[in-house]
Amino acid sequence: MADETTATPRRDPIKNPVGNAAAQRRRQNAVSVGKERREALFRTKRLCRVGVSSEMDVPVDSDMMIEEEQSILEAQTSSAVEELKTAIAFQGKGAVQKKVNALRELRRLLSRSEFPPIETAIASGAIPLLAQCLSFGSQDEQLLEAAWCLTNIAAGKPEETRALLPALPLLIAHIGEKSSMMVAEQCAWALGNVAGEGEDLRHILISQGALLPLAKMMFPNKGSTVRTAGWALSNLIKGPDPKAATELIKIDGVVEAILRHLRKSDEEIATEIAWVVVYLSALSSVATSVLVKTDLLQLLVERLTTSNSLQLLIPVLRSLGNLIAGDTYTTNTVLVPGHEITDNIILALIKCLKSEHRVLKKEAAWVLSNIAAGSVGHKQLIYKSEAMPLLIQLLMTAPFDIKKEVAYVVGNLCVAPAEGSGRSSLIFDHLVSFVRSGCLRGFVDLVRSADIEAARLGLQFMELVLRGLPNGEGPKLVEKEDGIDAMERFQFHENEDLRNMANQLVDKYFGADYGLDE
Repeated sequence: MADETTATPRRDPIKNPVGNAAAQRRRQNAVSVGKERREALFRTKRLCRVGVSSEMDVPVDSDMMIEEEQSILEAQTSSAVEELKTAIAFQGKGAVQKKVNALRELRRLLSRSEFPPIETAIASGAIPLLAQCLSFGSQDEQLLEAAWCLTNIAAGKPEETRALLPALPLLIAHIGEKSSMMVAEQCAWALGNVAGEGEDLRHILISQGALLPLAKMMFPNKGSTVRTAGWALSNLIKGPDPKAATELIKIDGVVEAILRHLRKSDEEIATEIAWVVVYLSALSSVATSVLVKTDLLQLLVERLTTSNSLQLLIPVLRSLGNLIAGDTYTTNTVLVPGHEITDNIILALIKCLKSEHRVLKKEAAWVLSNIAAGSVGHKQLIYKSEAMPLLIQLLMTAPFDIKKEVAYVVGNLCVAPAEGSGRSSLIFDHLVSFVRSGCLRGFVDLVRSADIEAARLGLQFMELVLRGLPNGEGPKLVEKEDGIDAMERFQFHENEDLRNMANQLVDKYFGADYGLDE
């Protein structure tokens, strides 16, 4: 992978040995957000039940969602494809309208059921007929109906989506500037479904030139078009190959369009644009370095502060975290302690920590862990904020995935940045405060977990306690929380790093002389 597009590791002084794993985590997060996106938005591929535009009089059934007997629906679909074949061959008076009517009937059948008869349509030969109906010079109504049919076929199973391959060049051609807006938008929807299916199809779409015209569809202020284009683009650049994300950020006008829509557009459009930013910032360091030098951070913070839409907050928070984790310029130059934007980010993250939504808590803790890995000033900013009691409570009571992210925040707040290649020095007041608050138990729980990264983090914090607390208090506290037992489970562990770390701590602090003074 080229250096210019490699994701930057999050800055975790407490876990230097796994820096490469941390780098990969941000890329994997970008690729695997599909689950959260399905919960918060729509599935990766979307069935089109209602037309993309109200400018054209397109008949839509009032009972679109009613289930029909599958065998009847399949028979009707097979008949509709035959009717389309006849209409295409017809050359007499009214040929165009006959074709449009046949397309409309097929589209109606592909839109009515929760499980459309896609397999039947493909088996009956619909794809080449629909591609033929996308020929240049056709009327917009015909193009729209054909693209609509292809959109819903592309929303099917993987092999059904791949059946669209012969039609892709024409779909891409019709998202160009010479097409009407509604035809371009419907074709973009179809392409978004194809891009959502897999990396190989994304490569095909990019090689056939889909990126540039889709990007240009974000430029106008037409709501539904921007929303559809943003969604299709986020599917197209989602990786894991970062090349498309880097190419996208270099297109003239893209950055300006992103900023404008995040600043002024409604929450639905802002949501789709924020997902584009998620993948740009997760996959391309080139994109990240461009975006952090704009007022994007401020726009994300404003959305985070003012919105209560989970659908919007998830990608906004993820984008914010990627930008902070991915570029040292952000922490060193933008997020300066004492600056208004820094204070606003902390307040926005506190809002997310208080949220009832699990994913917001987890993402907010991840962002805070990266800020906490900055300067001593950054650490003190978090330490003195309202975030502290929330973090302590989450470390003690939250589900494992949230607890693990919070543990990184706490761990990073307890160590000052290392100078040169030396070991990080303790921030004594922070460490003592956390231990007095009962946080050690949460880290011992991490040591007992099956998660290797979490266990390493727990051992690292225990080492801080053993080393840093005065008057030999550390070993006693660790013993009180059953930390010795937790470490001894690694005595014969298959992971050499953890085995050595745990055994060395036990030997050093709980050797033969431990407890003799008493």
